Amino acid sequence: MHYPIAIKFFFDADELAEFQANAEHYRPAKPMSFCQWEIAARMKGQTVLGEKKHLGCPNAAFGFGWKSLNPAEIKSHAKYTRDLEQAERFVRSKSRLPEGELLAISVSPLASTYFPPDTVHFYVDNMQAYHLGVDYMAALDVHPLRPQMTMNSSACGGNVYTYQEKTFNQLPACSGSYNAGKTERGETNVMIPGEHIAAVVQRLIARKQLAGGTSVTRPGDPFPGADVCKNCPLIEFKPAVPSLS
Repeated sequence: MHYPIAIKFFFDADELAEFQANAEHYRPAKPMSFCQWEIAARMKGQTVLGEKKHLGCPNAAFGFGWKSLNPAEIKSHAKYTRDLEQAERFVRSKSRLPEGELLAISVSPLASTYFPPDTVHFYVDNMQAYHLGVDYMAALDVHPLRPQMTMNSSACGGNVYTYQEKTFNQLPACSGSYNAGKTERGETNVMIPGEHIAAVVQRLIARKQLAGGTSVTRPGDPFPGADVCKNCPLIEFKPAVPSLS
């Protein structure tokens, strides 16, 4: 339903200048959230370049190192936590880019990314997420996966975690990305490091050639997550008969 999103974090001024000069892109017309930047990439096929001045979400600004920790950021998490002390600990434990080093971020459809992406962000349903996870584990020879879920920072913090840890991430929408980022209730986030995406795709192709389809849940079917009930006639329940002592 959505284009996979190629995300590039710009820390190098020369790379940023090259992108600005050569890549067709859009700019946010006003400050908005990072997950709103992604709407253009995943729903309209547009590339967006955003800088600190274009970001209107304090949670994302903290995660990208564009804002220091302050009482307002802690207080914004108080609605989720038992008290402010817990809120501060939780905020401090989030994945975060080095403060003041990030210059800009681009989000674009994976097929039209200008630079190799740092992360690839998928908005998918539950079974599609499972398929991506299974192919990732096989391709990278890692099991089990241990994704990271944090408060109020799914799209932004989830990508920072994958970028820093160089590993697969899967997490539900946070309240902010649901309300602001046009995330549906049935969608989940999957993030894959950019340097791993080729191996995952190669694994998917190899599995397709072997099984005759892309689906893990129903080999031979080209649709990932085909809605098929396994052993339906066997799913039956009967009243229990009390046992005699």
